[in-house]
Amino acid sequence: MRGNMNLVEINHMKKQFGELEVLEDISLAVQKGEVVSIIGPSGSGKSTLLRCATLLEEMDGGDLSYAGEKVVWEENGKMVMAPLAEAKRISRTFGLVFQNFNLFPHYTVLKNVMDAPVCVDKVSKKEARERAMRLLCQLGLEDKAEAYPYQLSGGQQQRVSIARALALKPQVLFFDEPTSALDPELTGEVLKVIKELAKQHMTMIIVTHEMKFAKEVSDRIIFMEGGVIVEEGTPHQLFASENQRVQEFIGKLGN
Repeated sequence: MRGNMNLVEINHMKKQFGELEVLEDISLAVQKGEVVSIIGPSGSGKSTLLRCATLLEEMDGGDLSYAGEKVVWEENGKMVMAPLAEAKRISRTFGLVFQNFNLFPHYTVLKNVMDAPVCVDKVSKKEARERAMRLLCQLGLEDKAEAYPYQLSGGQQQRVSIARALALKPQVLFFDEPTSALDPELTGEVLKVIKELAKQHMTMIIVTHEMKFAKEVSDRIIFMEGGVIVEEGTPHQLFASENQRVQEFIGKLGN
């Protein structure tokens, strides 16, 4: 553990789609500077957990706080959200990197990274450009500033989407299977960027199927199945788990 403040706190999160209970009861606290990987089979609720935590999906139960401030909670059996201005302010605590990049195809790389600081944070174009160029340099993309997404490899596009998320200076970054749309060759370059961010003590919550990477980069790994957390612990604890289901899963994806 690297910090002592819970930057993200989820208590008894529930989510249903129709009759299907996707998240049964999820409680999770992530400290400042901690890297937490979430693993588990398809359909276990990993992406839904991320989407609820980043307010892309409405929770059906439980509560969610960032840096000690509640943004969603349950009151008299109903879900309540903080007032809009407050929710917007709290949501600036986090950034999200999607598996399919979600870049604006008609914007250059530079404009993709500059856009949110200018539109959301009302940063001057000059400052946003400097911030964007710093991030593109950090991610080895300074020569691609004027390129368009279609001119980039998948790995480069994913690095641009990481730069775009970092441009808003979030305190915590969520990654939803950041390499699942990439060839194995390009996966390495994205994982390297995430490892660098971990060295800089960036708080990260990463849904991944890359076991070796999860083992190397995480302070803690969570194994989910059937909408619940089956087991969690340090990489060492999880990879040495006695739980047969965890062993089977890790064994299938290789140590």
